[in-house]
Amino acid sequence: MRTELTRLTVALSVTTAFAAAAQAQTAACVNDVPNPYHMVSDWAHTPRPWAQTNNVFVDPKDNVWVFDRCQDGGCAGSTVAPIWELSPDGKVMKNFGSGFVFPHAVVPDRDGNIWVVDGQARDGKGNQVTKFSPDGKVLMTLGKAGEGGKGLDVFDQPTSVAIAPNGDIFVSEGHAPTFGNSRIMKFDKNGKFIATFGHLGSGDGEFKGPHVLAFDSQGRLFVADRSNSRVDIFDRDGKFLAAWKQFGRPSGIWIDKNDILYVADSESEDAPGKDTHNPGCRRGVRVGSVKTGKVDYYIPPPPVSAPNLPPPEGIAVDSHGTIYTAAVQAKSVYKYVKN
Repeated sequence: MRTELTRLTVALSVTTAFAAAAQAQTAACVNDVPNPYHMVSDWAHTPRPWAQTNNVFVDPKDNVWVFDRCQDGGCAGSTVAPIWELSPDGKVMKNFGSGFVFPHAVVPDRDGNIWVVDGQARDGKGNQVTKFSPDGKVLMTLGKAGEGGKGLDVFDQPTSVAIAPNGDIFVSEGHAPTFGNSRIMKFDKNGKFIATFGHLGSGDGEFKGPHVLAFDSQGRLFVADRSNSRVDIFDRDGKFLAAWKQFGRPSGIWIDKNDILYVADSESEDAPGKDTHNPGCRRGVRVGSVKTGKVDYYIPPPPVSAPNLPPPEGIAVDSHGTIYTAAVQAKSVYKYVKN
């Protein structure tokens, strides 16, 4: 009898948890939750000001990586090095790289290698994902330099790269305003093509400008499906699992070691007819759980020098819960700590 009661209790717990998660998937954008963070001013000390930067990443040593866009005219034709490694106190440790067109993501892996995404093509360069060794040596390139299209050996505006626990490589492609292929391509650890999934659309398993990729502890792939104003969730085979709107319109996402989800919403607005239309949702950062889909915190945008400058779209978090966000037009990387 006791065994049957135990089984019933476990079954009810699982059912309740599943129902809560399913309800979270259809929830509206959450704005009315606390903000337990404050911003740290003047934390980074770089030899030149940041150029436009849409991304930031924290490596396993808690060092901060940024891939900025060189100068006001961009990286095409520039000799300025756009790949940065900084210590948590803002000291520059490395600054290297050249020959890029449109820096869009920098992703250190657990072995210390650095993956960068060059999101546009020009003059025979760009539209590639490159893997660097810790000392800056090119180890691998995916895609064909300066080429695009729908083939399985090229990218059309790649946006992000994520490395699965088994070493498989996932690359998202398709950027506003044209959105390109709006798909995800999967390769093995040696760069051999495995599969592709998703295409341009708004249905389950479809994308409209997948902007950032991240894995949780279960190996599920989370996608910032920005122009569909949702976070999409897949297994590693590309099977669609869920779509969440409660975290807002995601430009950036990050999942920490405790399965806490951080989402940067830089574009939501009440603007019928525009791609950024996401009524009832305020711009800012939302923090919650990948296990339940519950949003626990909301961080409003930082102050800006001009009201037309959007808030940050890149986001990363270190092992202590310190949040870093990157803003394109404001040309800033912000740092937040808990109160």
